[in-house]
Amino acid sequence: MSRPGGRRVMALAGATIPAVLAALLPAPPASSASPASSAGTVHAAERGAASANAGEKIIGYFAEWGVYQRNYHVKNIETSGSGGKLTHINYAFGNVQGGKCTIGDAYAATDKAYTADQSVDGVADTWDQPLRGNFNQLRKLKKLHPGLKVIWSFGGWTWSGGFGQAAQNPAAFAESCHNLVEDPRWADVFDGIDIDWEYPNACGLTCDSSGPDALKNLMSALRSRFGSGDLVTAAITADASAGGKMDAADYAGAAQYVDWYMPMTYDYFGAWAAQGPTAPHSPLTSYPGIPQAGFNSAETIAKLKSKGIPASKLLLGIGFYGRGWTGVTQTEPGGTATGAAPGTYEAGIEDYKVLKDRCPATGTVAGTAYAKCGGQWWSYDTPSTIGGKMDYARNQGLAGAFFWELSGDTGNGELVTAIRNGLG
Repeated sequence: MSRPGGRRVMALAGATIPAVLAALLPAPPASSASPASSAGTVHAAERGAASANAGEKIIGYFAEWGVYQRNYHVKNIETSGSGGKLTHINYAFGNVQGGKCTIGDAYAATDKAYTADQSVDGVADTWDQPLRGNFNQLRKLKKLHPGLKVIWSFGGWTWSGGFGQAAQNPAAFAESCHNLVEDPRWADVFDGIDIDWEYPNACGLTCDSSGPDALKNLMSALRSRFGSGDLVTAAITADASAGGKMDAADYAGAAQYVDWYMPMTYDYFGAWAAQGPTAPHSPLTSYPGIPQAGFNSAETIAKLKSKGIPASKLLLGIGFYGRGWTGVTQTEPGGTATGAAPGTYEAGIEDYKVLKDRCPATGTVAGTAYAKCGGQWWSYDTPSTIGGKMDYARNQGLAGAFFWELSGDTGNGELVTAIRNGLG
C-alpha cells in the first residue's frame, strides 16, 4: 500500500540498531517544570524581529537519531553552509506517550558530550555543564544565526500512535507539551511546536479513529496554551485523492490555529508496491499513467486551497532522498519490478548525496527526476527539479518550502542552496 505524504520511518536513519532502539523506546518526560514567565515575551520579540518574509521560509528537519549510524550532527548544518540559508529547523522527533509530549532520545537530545572538533563553535562540552547533546548544539547554531528558529516536532510515522489518547484531553496534552518545550533548561532553544500526526482519523503505521474534529481540537488547545508568541505548526497528509486522508479530518478548521501547514508532498509512491509500477515518489504534477489520482504536489496544494486554507499557510515539501526498485528493465516510469532496491539504511530508499553519483538522473517526469542504472530504478529531486518546484511555490503564493531531512544533502548543501536560490 502506498503511503502518501509522510512515510518517515526511524529505520531510515539507522534506528534499527538495538542500542539506539533501547534509547528511543519509552523515554520519560524531561520535566514538568513551568517555563520562565518571560519566555513567551522573548519569543514574540524574536519572531517580530527576524521572521522570514512571506514566501521565503526554508524549513529543514533534523533527525535526532542521525547522530548515530549516519554520523550527522548539528555542526554539519553549519559546515555545509546550510545554517545561513535555513529560516527554521524542525527537530524530529519528540514522542507522544500517555497523552503527553515526551522526549524521544534523551541521550542524543540533552546528554551526548561533544568534543571541540565536533562542536558547532569549536568548544568542547564539559562533564558538569547543565545541557549537552543536540539541544546545546542547536543553541550554539542559533547564536551564529540569530534569525534562525528551531521548532520541536512530535510524532512522525513511528510515534503517531499516541495522538489518539492525546486527543481525548487536548488541554492536558497541550499543557504537557508546553512544559516540555519551554523547560527552563532549553526554553531558549525552541521557538515553538510542530505536530506530525500520521494520520488523524485515518491510517498510518496504525489506524486512528479519533473523529474528524480531533485535529482541530488538538491544534486549538496547543495554540491556546502556547499563545501567539510561539510557533504552532503541523506536517499533514498530502493525499488529495477523493475520500482520502485529507477528507478524514478537519484540516480547514484546524488551519486557523497554525502558523503554517507542511503537506508532505513526497512518498506518494515507493517499493512497498514491490512489483511496481515504478513511479516518482514526489511528482509535482500528474502525468499519463500515474498509478493513483490525487497523488501529486499540485493536486495536494489545490485541494488544500479549495478547502479554504490560504496559500500563505502552506509550504511545499521536498524529499532529500530517492525511492527505488530493483529488477526493472524499463527506463521510463511504469515498469515492473521484483522488489525494493537496496539502500544503506533501509531497502527502497537512499540519500540524494549517494544517488547523485551512484545512479545519476537519466530523465524527468512530472517535474521530478528519475534514474535507471542496471536493474535499479530510482526517483529523486535534483537541484534542477527543485528549481522548477520553487518556481511553482512562488507562482502559487506559498509560504516557502520544507524538506525531509538534512542528512540527505551533500556536504556542501547543494539541495538547500537550490531551494534558497529558487525562492529568491
